[in-house]
Amino acid sequence: MTDAPPVLEIRNLHKAYGQLEVLRGVDLHARQGQVVSLIGSSGSGKSTLLRCANLLEDSQQGDILFCEEPVKWRGTGHDRRPADAAQITRIRTNLSMVFQSFNLWSHMTVLQNVMEAPVHVLGRDPAQVEDAARGYLDKVGIGDKADAWPAQLSGGQQQRAAIARALCMEPKALLFDEPTSALDPELEQEVVRVIKALAEEGRTMVIVTHDMNLARDVSDRVIFLHKGLIEEENAPDALFDNPRSERLRGFLNAVAA
Repeated sequence: MTDAPPVLEIRNLHKAYGQLEVLRGVDLHARQGQVVSLIGSSGSGKSTLLRCANLLEDSQQGDILFCEEPVKWRGTGHDRRPADAAQITRIRTNLSMVFQSFNLWSHMTVLQNVMEAPVHVLGRDPAQVEDAARGYLDKVGIGDKADAWPAQLSGGQQQRAAIARALCMEPKALLFDEPTSALDPELEQEVVRVIKALAEEGRTMVIVTHDMNLARDVSDRVIFLHKGLIEEENAPDALFDNPRSERLRGFLNAVAA
């Protein structure tokens, strides 16, 4: 795994909203089969970094590479935009994102939600996609909910449906933005079990999480962000058991309290 090329690589990324600098020069890479978790206080830049990686937000400086292919840009600073629309579509379809708020379409059944993008964005055969979609719903433990409406599902079931939807795109990497923070503890564990199973399969994942146990259990590396910079980065046991940074020690003490 250590010799595998990065699926996602970010170099010296800067992102600001007006005068507010959210990311101030961040580097990140996730190699094939690696799980990288991002932790840090609210406002540290974790979710912004993930959204920039998936090109849902425009960054002002730095490089983003997907499978060693750099994103092409035009303009500079706040006028910088992706230059190649086809490239962006290709990258986004290979970097499936799972959001905190599920984002399921309420007018579609669970199965239709999972099938929608592979059929209508990727142009895949509907019959083949349906077989795959039902398989992914089984994988996340809600195969019996295929014909239900999102409103009929618990929060944990909705999030698992969102994970099945992401998997059905057959992406090269999965991005999770606080996948359990909207759930109560019992439902949270349903989703944690699915994420752990995906990690055991060797899926490439970048996870923004407030759940320190999840970060410790599934990650190859954990990155602690503080005020838009990487304050500390290490293997999970080393980072959690022997934090070098005073800021990280304070953060871990606060979340453990």
